[in-house]
Amino acid sequence: MWGRTCMGQVTVKHILRRVFAPRPAPPAPRFAATGRLSGMTDGAARSAPAGPGDIAERLTALRSRLEDLAPVVVAFSGGADSAFLAWVAHDVLGPAAAHAVTAVSPSLAPEEAADCEALVAEWGLRWTPVPTTELADPRYRANDGERCYHCKAELMAVAGPIAEAEGATVVLGVNLDDLGDHRPGQRAAEERGAAFPLVDAGFTKADVRAASASLGLRTWDKPAAACLASRVPYGTPVTLGVLREVAAAESALRALGFRQLRVRHYGELARLELPVDELAAVVARRQEVVAAVAGAGYRYVTLDLEGFRSGNLNGSLVQG
Repeated sequence: MWGRTCMGQVTVKHILRRVFAPRPAPPAPRFAATGRLSGMTDGAARSAPAGPGDIAERLTALRSRLEDLAPVVVAFSGGADSAFLAWVAHDVLGPAAAHAVTAVSPSLAPEEAADCEALVAEWGLRWTPVPTTELADPRYRANDGERCYHCKAELMAVAGPIAEAEGATVVLGVNLDDLGDHRPGQRAAEERGAAFPLVDAGFTKADVRAASASLGLRTWDKPAAACLASRVPYGTPVTLGVLREVAAAESALRALGFRQLRVRHYGELARLELPVDELAAVVARRQEVVAAVAGAGYRYVTLDLEGFRSGNLNGSLVQG
């Protein structure tokens, strides 16, 4: 029903209308765990991009790794990492052996959903948008430190059967820098047999952007866009209403011209994170900013003077 490959016949809008339709739980993927994260440490990640020669070598290594894994199903969220991986897989393997799959749910920002469709059209990817129902899982809604685990488990539950039908491996755009953060979703994906070819080829976040620029991909400087649930402090339940409120506030701020931002949700209060060098512009446009965020349903609008910090809510977790 949902595994239909499309080039525009089934749109994200269609799926959002049906995202909560009851469906039987799909079978668990049957791929063996690869253990690719074993032995990886925080020190494996680097923040600066490699030189042009190293980037070329890593691209060669990535192409070779994808050939080894082929055919592949790419978990494609439209972000810089997954877009880069989807493009390279399509370029190396062609549409017959590279299938991009986008998980569509209320935690996917509307702008990201639209850009997935746009990139598919621009690059000619073979693509299937599929609904995920992580909000139906009380463990996900509880929003403890394992929320991302349950989200990725749901992703694998819908991408796995598609991959199994094609004899393919699910691949994710995880890079070396991601290994140093609290990301239980990587464990869920690995346990279900997903591969991380960017890690295998030695790519950091900066390397992905440098390689994307060298290939002429417009996603090379695309702002990081984690799922909307990451705006909700751990312990605060994730609900459809909360996700809609966050999405509306962030969309309104982007309409004002701000690109890199987060609206952190604290009930009636929104804590805005933007790059430090844009804080003066936010203050100068205070009335517009307040109106934009208040229009999404927030009563109080605050500006975080520390600026944009991806994943900063993870600091509240007590690591064992």
